[in-house]
Amino acid sequence: MAIATGTRTWLVLVLLLGSSALGIATSKDYLNAVECILAKPSKTPTFNNTGVISRYDLVYTHIQQTFSIHYTGHFMAWHRFFGAVYENMLRNECDYKGAQPYWDWTLDTPANKWANSPVFDGQTGFSGNGAYVAGDPSNPFEVPGRTGGGCVPDGPFAGNDNLVDLGPSGSVTYNPQCLRRDLGPYFAARYLAKNQTQLTLAQPDFGWFARTVEGGPSFEASGVHGDEHYGVDPIFYLHHANLDRLRWSWQKPSLAARLADVSGSIFLMDYDNVQGGNVTLGFPLKVGVNAPDVTVRNVMNIGDSGTGLCYEYDKLSSFQFVYTVPVRFSVIVEAGMFCGIVEFYGVVRCAC
Repeated sequence: MAIATGTRTWLVLVLLLGSSALGIATSKDYLNAVECILAKPSKTPTFNNTGVISRYDLVYTHIQQTFSIHYTGHFMAWHRFFGAVYENMLRNECDYKGAQPYWDWTLDTPANKWANSPVFDGQTGFSGNGAYVAGDPSNPFEVPGRTGGGCVPDGPFAGNDNLVDLGPSGSVTYNPQCLRRDLGPYFAARYLAKNQTQLTLAQPDFGWFARTVEGGPSFEASGVHGDEHYGVDPIFYLHHANLDRLRWSWQKPSLAARLADVSGSIFLMDYDNVQGGNVTLGFPLKVGVNAPDVTVRNVMNIGDSGTGLCYEYDKLSSFQFVYTVPVRFSVIVEAGMFCGIVEFYGVVRCAC
């Protein structure tokens, strides 16, 4: 079994067309790199009894910006940048040679297939559900049809009582705890099935595309973003890689126009611009000490190393169109630009 349904690759690597899953050896390499990151010390300075302990401190970065990076016009751009920074951490700090896998959740619906996804395999994946923990029916944030809530019982992250040192919710105070997981097959299948993906891809402009991805704040108005996670677990990055793949699948048919198509509010759910204006290509994106700041413009084109990124997906969503990428790439990066947020200065040749 494999941990995911596809990969993206930096252009410095050979792109394997038609690959539908990571092999067992590659999945082990990826999981080992995640465990390596969890064992390394934090790069974010520790202060005031925060739970910033390990190099998995990107969790802290995400928590600190939660209310400024969701339900905004830069939601997709910020998470594209965030995911690339995480992938670079695995590659540069833990010697991972592969690419960031994505999870095509449409292959794991309807609900009766959800818990059997290869992603949840205890040997080659991220392990599955935690034991059921009774919730509070009056809690408005309780996911409909939830089935777990306890610590994951097996797999690479089991038995670690301080795997996560932050949370719950927005707390950054030191709070060592195991990795808990609470699957909601009904809810996930309702909003992650092919019909929801098709609806998302059918949006005519970025403003509506982004609104459809995030949906509304209630469980009755969700989109593909909120239906896999309400917390940060290592699977978070596979989920967001697939959201990024979905965005690239939407961009590709009208690439010239959609490389410049950005809109949406600067502030959370400020759709009428009461607090401020709309996001533009020059809007700054920040991930703290983990990487230099970039702008939305820098992350609009994933395949152009001169604009900040340097990767491609093995295959894109076929619900709207079929796109075949060339087997090999050759990209020259001009001085001062950077390739895959790896090389920041000099002339670099990215080729596979």
